[in-house]
Amino acid sequence: MKLFTGDRLAELARRRGLPDDYLRDLRVVSTVLPFRVNDYVADELIDWSAVPDDPIFRLTFPHRDMLPPSIFDAVAELLEAGASRDVLAKAAATARHALNPHPGGQIEDNVPMLDGHPVLGLQHKYRETVLVFPSQGQTCHSYCGYCFRWAQFVGSETRQALSAADRMAGYLREHPEVTDVLFTGGDPMIMRTDVLRRWVEPFLAADLEHIATLRFGTKSLSYWPARFTDDPDADDLLRLLERCVAAGRHVAVMAHFSHPRELRTTAVQRAIARVRDTGAVIRSQAPLVAHVNDKAETWARLWQQSVAAGIIPYYMFVERDTGARSYFEVPLERALRIYVDAVSRVSGLARTARGPVMSAHIGKIVLDGAPVVHGEQVFALRVLQARDPELVGRQFFARYDPGAHWFDDLEPALGSEIPGRASDPAAAA
Repeated sequence: MKLFTGDRLAELARRRGLPDDYLRDLRVVSTVLPFRVNDYVADELIDWSAVPDDPIFRLTFPHRDMLPPSIFDAVAELLEAGASRDVLAKAAATARHALNPHPGGQIEDNVPMLDGHPVLGLQHKYRETVLVFPSQGQTCHSYCGYCFRWAQFVGSETRQALSAADRMAGYLREHPEVTDVLFTGGDPMIMRTDVLRRWVEPFLAADLEHIATLRFGTKSLSYWPARFTDDPDADDLLRLLERCVAAGRHVAVMAHFSHPRELRTTAVQRAIARVRDTGAVIRSQAPLVAHVNDKAETWARLWQQSVAAGIIPYYMFVERDTGARSYFEVPLERALRIYVDAVSRVSGLARTARGPVMSAHIGKIVLDGAPVVHGEQVFALRVLQARDPELVGRQFFARYDPGAHWFDDLEPALGSEIPGRASDPAAAA
C-alpha cells in the first residue's frame, strides 16, 4: 500500500493535473486538517477526469472551503511569509481548537473511571455500549474529510487512545450492564491481526460473557479491501472473526460506505464475501454530506447495492458540528427531504437505514418529519439512544427552521421541551 500525505499528496495532485492555485489551497488546508490517501483510493475510486467535482475526490482531498475564511487566510499568510515550523504548528493548534475537535462531550462526559482514575481511550456514552480506542488503531488507510474524529490524526494532545487491553477488561468486568463493545478510532482494521487479537481475546473469557456483541467500526472495506483478501495476515483476521462467532458473540462490522462507487470494485466485492463467510454481519453507515452524497438517488443506489451485497443499511447521519462542517454540512430540512426521497425509491429490505440522525451530546436524535400541527409547521424528532435511558423514545417538536444544521440550532415548538437542554426537567435532574 502506498500512502500519500503532506508533500506526497501535493505531488500526487500535481501529477494528476491539478493547477497551482489548487496546490496552494491544499497546502493551507492540510496544515490544519489531516489528509491521507492510498493508492487504492487514488487508482480505483477517484475518477480523475471528473476532478474536482468527483465525489471521492471531494471526500478525500482538501478544499479551501473546509476552513473558515479567517482561519484559511491566517494560515495562508504565514505560509507565504515562510513562517517557521514552530510558528505554523502553533497556528494550526489554535485553528484546530476553534474547530471543536471533541464534539458531544467526548472527553468531558464520556471517559469512565476505574480505581479512581480516568480510563483514557474508553468511552462509556450509553448504558449498554462502551467504545474502545486501541492506541495501535488510531489511524486509517485513508481519511475522509468529514470525519468527526479528525482530532485523532493531528497529534497526541488531541488523541484518545488506550495502550493495553487490561484496563479495558478491568473496567468491563465491573460493568455487567454493558452488552456491546465497539472498537473504533481511527480504524481497528489498520492493526495487524496479532495486535487486534490481543484486544479481542479477553472477550472470549468467561468473566466477560456479558459482552454479547463485538463491533468493529471500519472504513477498510471501502479504502483497503485487501485487508480481508490479500494482506499477509488477511486469513488470520478472518479466522479471528470466525472464532468470535463460534464463541457465541455477535460480530458486527460497522462499515462506512459514503458513496455507491465504493461498492463497485471487484476487490471490495471479494472482501465483503469473505467477511460474511465468517458469520459476521456487515452494517453500513455514513453521514449525509455536501459534494459527496447529497442526492436521494445516490443514497438509494448505495442502499440497493448494499442489500445486494448482503450488507444491512444502518444509519444516515447528519454531519457533526466539528472540523470541516462548513464545507460538508447540509440543512436539516434538506437532509430530511433527501432521506424520504431515497427511502421511497427502495424496497423494504433497504429501508433499515435510520435517518437523518444526529449523534449529539445527549445521544442519537432522529428527525422523523416536518408536519403541520395546529397550523404551524414544525420538526418532529425522537431520541433513539441517550446517556440517560429515561430519554430513549422521547418525542418532541422543534420550530421549523430551514437554516438549522444541527441539534444545537433547534428551538422548542408547541410547548415541547428540547431533551437535554437546561429547561428540560430530565436535564436538570
